[in-house]
Amino acid sequence: MIVDCHTHIWESVEQLGRGTGLWDARQRAFSADGPPNASPEEHLAASAPVDWSLVLAFQSRYLDAEVPNDFVARYVRQHPDRLIGIACVDPSRPKDAVDEITRAHDELGMKGVTLSPAAQNFHPADSAAMRVYTQIARLRLPLIFHQAVHASATSKMEFARPCLIDEVAREFPDLKIVVSHLGYPWAEETIALLGKHTNVFADISGMMHSPWRAYNVLLSAYQAGVMGLLLFGSNFPYDTAAAAIEALYSINQFCHGTSLPTIPREQLRRIVERDALAMLGIDYERPVEPPRTKVITSHADE
Repeated sequence: MIVDCHTHIWESVEQLGRGTGLWDARQRAFSADGPPNASPEEHLAASAPVDWSLVLAFQSRYLDAEVPNDFVARYVRQHPDRLIGIACVDPSRPKDAVDEITRAHDELGMKGVTLSPAAQNFHPADSAAMRVYTQIARLRLPLIFHQAVHASATSKMEFARPCLIDEVAREFPDLKIVVSHLGYPWAEETIALLGKHTNVFADISGMMHSPWRAYNVLLSAYQAGVMGLLLFGSNFPYDTAAAAIEALYSINQFCHGTSLPTIPREQLRRIVERDALAMLGIDYERPVEPPRTKVITSHADE
């Protein structure tokens, strides 16, 4: 099974609020075609190589941004054998957030919650946020901490430090927590968290844009013995599952002809084929159709 644990959709880039200008600028660095197309149609096409994709909603009063839970839920309901909706709430109004988590779970059928301390302007161990975690834990949903440090120039990077999640993991030891983007730019802190807490995981979304950085981070994770806690994620629309998988399988290219240590290919394969849904406690119905053909391997390994 291949699960893409980190994808986004939106109808318009303006839904990203005050983050729009910076996201446009970042895109122009890669392409002159303007903002990335994160429409449901593009998302569905890009998700073809995987069995399941988690689709993240987004909300930030701080950035005047919202990709609504209802929008994500409608899209997911059209493809229930391939997509899983992850709700987003804003802890700045904890009662509203708690009520919305309940609604998203009970009425919309969403299977997890994502929060972004940097983009939502809150300390992960803030008392209001703790009330939100209590409801997430009560419903036995996984929590994805989205490391949206680049969402806007006004994002609070000091709230995105993975070490701040340590208190949350201590207070809620049964809560399944995912640190997105391997906690970039503090991947070593994330690796320390993975080694400390049973129910803390990390996805590698966004890492494969910089293969040298990804090689060093994954090597650190391998040497720390936490590779089994890494989950695959593409970070669509900024990358596709196919491209991210190809880049991951090619990560040892830097070692050719050098004395640099390699990361065993089997460890890389396990990241791609890991049953992340089971690890995160997400219930799902398996597709009726036969499993898709095994994806993409690096030509160098053929």
